[in-house]
Amino acid sequence: MVKITDDYIANKDTFTNLGINVPTYDEKELVAKTLAAPRWVHFGGGNLFRAFHAAIANTLIEKGELDTGIIVADTYDDTLVNQVYKGFDNRILRVVTKADGTKDLHLFADVAQALFAGRANEDPTGYNQLKEIFTKDSLQLATFSITEKGYVLKDPAGNFFAPVQRDIENGPAQPENNMALLVGLLLARFEAGAKPLTLLSTDNFSQNGDKLRDSVITIAKAWQEHGFVEQAFVNYVSDESRVAFPLSMIDRITPNPSESVSADLQKLGFEDAHIIHTPKKTNIAAFVNTEEAHYLVVEDKFPNGRPKFEDAGVLMTDRDTVNLADEMKVTTCLNPLHTALAVYGSILHFKSISSEVENASLRNLIKQIGYVEGLPVVKDPKVINPQEFIDELVTKRLPNPYIPDTPQRIATDTSQKMAIRYGVTIKHYVDAADREPSQLNFIPLVIATWLRYLMAIDDNGESFEPSPDPLWDDLHAKVAEIEFGNVDQDVHAAVKDILSNKAIFGVDLYEVGLGEKIEADFKLMLAGKGSIQSTLDDMLQKYGKNLD
Repeated sequence: MVKITDDYIANKDTFTNLGINVPTYDEKELVAKTLAAPRWVHFGGGNLFRAFHAAIANTLIEKGELDTGIIVADTYDDTLVNQVYKGFDNRILRVVTKADGTKDLHLFADVAQALFAGRANEDPTGYNQLKEIFTKDSLQLATFSITEKGYVLKDPAGNFFAPVQRDIENGPAQPENNMALLVGLLLARFEAGAKPLTLLSTDNFSQNGDKLRDSVITIAKAWQEHGFVEQAFVNYVSDESRVAFPLSMIDRITPNPSESVSADLQKLGFEDAHIIHTPKKTNIAAFVNTEEAHYLVVEDKFPNGRPKFEDAGVLMTDRDTVNLADEMKVTTCLNPLHTALAVYGSILHFKSISSEVENASLRNLIKQIGYVEGLPVVKDPKVINPQEFIDELVTKRLPNPYIPDTPQRIATDTSQKMAIRYGVTIKHYVDAADREPSQLNFIPLVIATWLRYLMAIDDNGESFEPSPDPLWDDLHAKVAEIEFGNVDQDVHAAVKDILSNKAIFGVDLYEVGLGEKIEADFKLMLAGKGSIQSTLDDMLQKYGKNLD
């Protein structure tokens, strides 16, 4: 049996006999150089970082382009740091699961240090260690994979969350909120000479760098108003020639550690294959499983320099190109297809995305949405070919049974995703001189199916457990009185406030001529058992283009 903490140089053959590729660099030397002159800090040590960012650094170190590793900071889950990072000597086993069932195994030893810095109001140890790191002239960038929620300071009513409000009132000494903590670190850097720095969000949402910048400046200004910092500090974090916030587009499906991958590793002879479920509901392991395909497009804005990311496959470009690549993915080539599978998969009780794509009707549905309705209006980012992106998604990525992603996971927070995933394409049809929204058939069908999903009644007429959604209570209440089994009822009164809501869809669906069509599709799915599937099949028969 091989343990992840075994000496990979002295025991190289033991690792390679299991098919595990090991580093060629000296881990102790790398750690020493990193701690002496850190260049890269990453916030959010979860599975995406372990599969993607750590791999980028590992590649650059192996190529001789980088002689330091990454310092990982987590502000959410101390068990992640103490048990998974420190417990396994900060090492990571990445498992790339290919569609043909083969696996590529790589050991990474490029995480030089892992720190828990959350709840600094209770224990400032990690925060103080990070402050020391942020004073170093050598530090070039901090990257982030903390989920979109990690950047949010206010509730839907526009009020600061309680921890944020306390941080604003108490100042930078011992912050509770992770954004306040970050601004405290920037203050330490400012006071140590105000060297430049890049803060790079790599979370999977549009204009991620702008959101990070807005949160940082909001805290900085609030502290200035309360007398904790000078205007010069606000000027520092607001000046992108000194503190930069590039945009990025990231794409790599990295689900929770898989039980089947865990079992395969144990059979192989890898001892540390157990999955850890932390009290904070983090699912993690010494290994991380991910898909082969991956994309990272980054706005090249690094005032204190950067590693040579392009030598590790990162697409370095300008701001407009990042926006186009992001729009291509989230509005046309991936996310709309994902959400369609999420809604249908949940209501039809599929347990995996890959099994859905085996279903001819669902596979045809996402092809109609992607190729027929989305692709003609997508703006080509040039650095990624949209047609090839969808081809790879439909033929290789989504059908991969070794990426155990579920429709239920993707269906989470669907109300927050509709405006981007479908609203943007609808707007393109409104704006195009040669197109009309009325030409759309399958995007409206998915929206109608989401209305059906909001009833929490499946295609057999039985109740099912929907995924979490911040608007669930309100949306469900609007459709709760609609009768299953009655196609003659008037649904307009129940759904009009949903379909006209620009905050949900980005447009008023009645104003663009789709509201009545969606209502009609919705009514068809109220006919009785099997009506969701039969409506889909009928629509494909009636409107679907032959794409084979």
